[in-house]
Amino acid sequence: MRKSIATVSVSGTLAEKLTAISAAGFDGVEIFENDLLVSPLSPEEVRARAGDLGLGIDLYQPFRDFEAVPGDVLARNLRRAERKFELMERLGATLLLVCSSVSPDAVDDDELAAEQLRLLAERAAEHGIRIAYEALAWGRHVNEYLHAWRIVRMAGHPNLGTCLDSFHILSRGSDPIGIEAIPGDRVFFLQLADAPLLAMDVLQWSRHYRCFPGQGTFDLAGLVSHVLDTGYAGPLSLEVFNDGFRQAEAGRTALDAMRSLIALEEATAQRRAATPPIASPSTASPSIPRPVIPPPVIPSGFAFAELSVPGDDTSELGGLLAALGFVCTGTHAHKPVELWEQGEARILLNATGDGPALAAIGLESPDPAGSVRRAESLLSPVLPRHRAPRDARLDAIAAPDGTELFFCRTEHPDHSSWTDDFEPRAAGEPVAGGITHIDHVALTQPRHHFDEAALFYRTVLGLRPQESLEVPDPYGLLRSKAMSTGDGAVRMVLNINQVGAQHIPWQHIALACDDIVATARRLGAVHPELLLAVPTNYYDDLAARYDVPPELRELGLLYDRDEHGEFLHLYTITAGRVFFELVQRVGGYQGYGAANAPVRLAAQHARVGHAWEGDASQGHASRGHTSQGQRSSRMNATPVGPTVEPHDLAATRSRRR
Repeated sequence: MRKSIATVSVSGTLAEKLTAISAAGFDGVEIFENDLLVSPLSPEEVRARAGDLGLGIDLYQPFRDFEAVPGDVLARNLRRAERKFELMERLGATLLLVCSSVSPDAVDDDELAAEQLRLLAERAAEHGIRIAYEALAWGRHVNEYLHAWRIVRMAGHPNLGTCLDSFHILSRGSDPIGIEAIPGDRVFFLQLADAPLLAMDVLQWSRHYRCFPGQGTFDLAGLVSHVLDTGYAGPLSLEVFNDGFRQAEAGRTALDAMRSLIALEEATAQRRAATPPIASPSTASPSIPRPVIPPPVIPSGFAFAELSVPGDDTSELGGLLAALGFVCTGTHAHKPVELWEQGEARILLNATGDGPALAAIGLESPDPAGSVRRAESLLSPVLPRHRAPRDARLDAIAAPDGTELFFCRTEHPDHSSWTDDFEPRAAGEPVAGGITHIDHVALTQPRHHFDEAALFYRTVLGLRPQESLEVPDPYGLLRSKAMSTGDGAVRMVLNINQVGAQHIPWQHIALACDDIVATARRLGAVHPELLLAVPTNYYDDLAARYDVPPELRELGLLYDRDEHGEFLHLYTITAGRVFFELVQRVGGYQGYGAANAPVRLAAQHARVGHAWEGDASQGHASRGHTSQGQRSSRMNATPVGPTVEPHDLAATRSRRR
C-alpha cells in the first residue's frame, strides 16, 4: 500500500524533513501547518521540492475549531478556510484534515455541525479539495470516530469524508470493529500511531508519547484490518508526536518509521490470512498485498560476544576472562583477535579499536542467509567487511546503538564455521562449576533511540518484548526493556544510557553457570578484587524478605525470584564500558534480577566516584578503571566466608514450601 508520514513525525526544517522522508522510501507526506509556517520556502517551492523527491502531498493539516458555531464565528471560519484552500492550491494538496472542535464557541448540535461541514465541503469543492473530518479524542462534543462518521453521513456531501486516527480511537478504548460500518469510499484518510500504555491526560499522552507501530501497546494490525474491510485503498500514514523523535536525527527516524510500516503490513497480512474477512456485497473486496519480505529467522543462541580493546593489549580483559575460568583457545589467522572459551560461551578480544567495549554479537541462526535477507528487507543492510579469501563468510548488520550483529552456524556439518578462522592454541582444563553459555547481553542505547532499538530487535530478529521497567539509580531513573526468543535461548536487555548528568554507557555480558555457588567461592578466594562489592544493607533487607541461606551474604551473591523459580547472580568490576554478570537460573525463572539492579548501579557509581566528572560525554575507554590497590581495598569489604552448597539452597526452598 501507499506509505505516507506527517512532517511533524521527524525533526528538522521542512526541507530537511522532506529529504529524510524521501530517502526512507515514503510515497507521500502530510504537511503539518506549523512546518510550513516557519519555512522560508514558499508553497510553490515546497510543492516543487516534494515533487523532485518523488513525494506526493497527501494531506494538509490541521484545520481546527470550525463546526457547530454561531453565525458570526462561522463567517470568520469560512474566511479562514478560503485562505487555506488558496494556499493548498499553491501547495498542490487536495485533502484537508479538519479536527473536531475544542472551541468553547462550539455547541452540542450534530445537525448544525453537519450543516456547517457541508457548507465547508461545498466551498472546498470549488477548489478541487476534499475535507477529512476527524474526531479528536479530547474533542469538546465529538470525540468518538463513529460520532464523527454520523455527522459526515448526515452532511451528505461527496467532498466530505472521515479521517480515522488509530491514536484517537484506541486511546479512548473504543472498539475498532465499528469501522467496518463505514463505506471505504467515505474513509478519506488513515493516520497511524502507536503508544505505550500510560495513565495520564489523553491530550498530553497524544502530544508527547506517540510512537511508531510496533513500539507501543496498541493492536494496530487489528485496526488496519478493520479499515481494509471497508474497502479503503488509501495510504497508510504515520502521524506521531514524540519529544524524542523531534530531537533525533531525521534520517534514522524516517527509516525507523518505514521499518514500522513494513512490519505492520506484514502483521496485518498475517492477521487477515488467519481470520479471513466475511465477504460483504456492500463493500469492495478488502485485501492487502502480502509484503515481499522474508519471514523472521529466530536465532537459536549466542555464538559469541566480541569485545574491542585499545591498541594490541588484551592483557586486562584476558586476565579477567582467565580469572572467570575462560581459556584462550585460538588466535585469528589474519587479525589481532583472540578466541576465549568456556563451555559454549565464547568471547572474542579484538585489539583493533577503542574500548574495552562490546563491539559485536554473534547469533546462532538456523539460516544465516535468511537472517540477512530478513534484515535487508527491514532496511538494515549488511555492513561492508574486509575478509581474507579463506575466511568464513560472516555477514553483519548494525543494531541501532552501533553494535554489529553477526549471523552464524557454529560447528554445523553443512555450514562453514567461523571458528575455522582461528589457529588453535592448547587449551587448559575447564574450571569445575564454571560457565556454560551466554545467558543474556545488555546494551545501552542512545537516549532518543530506545524505541527504535525495541522495534529493530522485534522485527528483524523476531524477539518478544517484555514490559519496560524504570530502575532507580542514584542519579535518576534507568529505563530498561528485556527482549527474548520464546524459548529464552537469546535474551537481550536494552537500557537508556543517560541518567541525570552522568553519561555512563555501561554494557554487560551475563554468563550462565551450572554451579554459581562454587564459582563465587572460587572467585572470592582467589580474585576478590574482581568482584563488585555489595552493601551489607542489601543482605539485611534480603533476609527480611526471603528465607535464604546466610552464606549468600558471605559469598557476595544476589538473589531474586519469580513465580517460576529463583535467580542467583553476581557482578564483576567494570573494564572500560564492560562488566560481566554471572547468573544461575533455578527452576524456570524468567527475569533478569531487575530488583537488584539499583544495588548494582549504586555500587558501580561508588567505584567510579568522581572519575566521570569532566569527561562525562567523551566516551573515554578509561572511565571505569581504578587501580589494583583500589579494587582490592574495596573488594575486601565482601569477605569470603563459610561455604554454601547447591543442595543447601534446595533444602531452603523445601523448608519454604
